[in-house]
Amino acid sequence: MLLAIDIGNTNIVLGLYEKRRLITHWRLRTQAEQTADEYGVTISQLIAAKGFRCDQIRALIVSCVVPPMMSMAHELALKVFHIEPLMVGPGIKTGMPILYDSPKDVGADRIVNGIAAYEKYHDACIVVDFGTATTVDHISKKGEYVGGAIAPGLSIAVEALFQRASKLPRVEIVRPNEVVGRNTVQSIQSGIFFGYVGLVDGIVRRMQKEIGTPAKVIATGGLAPLIASECSTIDAVDEFLTLEGLRIIYDRNSLQEVKARAQK
Repeated sequence: MLLAIDIGNTNIVLGLYEKRRLITHWRLRTQAEQTADEYGVTISQLIAAKGFRCDQIRALIVSCVVPPMMSMAHELALKVFHIEPLMVGPGIKTGMPILYDSPKDVGADRIVNGIAAYEKYHDACIVVDFGTATTVDHISKKGEYVGGAIAPGLSIAVEALFQRASKLPRVEIVRPNEVVGRNTVQSIQSGIFFGYVGLVDGIVRRMQKEIGTPAKVIATGGLAPLIASECSTIDAVDEFLTLEGLRIIYDRNSLQEVKARAQK
């Protein structure tokens, strides 16, 4: 079995694969101060609760956009699973050319999402990821990562409003029944929800116009089902796009290793 781990700024998403099938998944809060031992206890318990054992996991791949947690993830793999993990980064085979001015500056999660989207549709794609940041990325018809746009995520916007505007409360992110809020909470919820719907639709339309060819628009991330339901530009929602991308990258690197051994 393969354990795929995506470490984001807010959440850590884990997926357990048996060959190409996602068996189960978990979501944890990202806490940079936690040690590998602490995360190891939690993850071991989650795996056991699903009826599996840590020693059944024979491979591990990690995508991480939080630099201080890279070493923790590596230590976790060695201590708990006794596996040398495949860390997504420079030097691994992705099968996707990166056309960014500085390829190393692209977040691992953005590349992973693009790989999964292109593998699924084999056509030009735009991937919208509702994470800590809201990212909108373009994958060309040839399967190249071209670039994209980054905006503050919904949770960041809500927290900033609460922190910087003394009279405004912290609110839950939900879809309001009406655009015109009748109290402060409803007004903030309307501004955040419909504001981000407009942000995503606006960026996607401009991107499609700039590309000049039709592109499949896929949304992912924890808040994707909520916001995408109102966006007119989004064609599909895939909650596990990042995990699937990790699985694909692991398979490609395993195949490369097998070929290299065969040539020796």
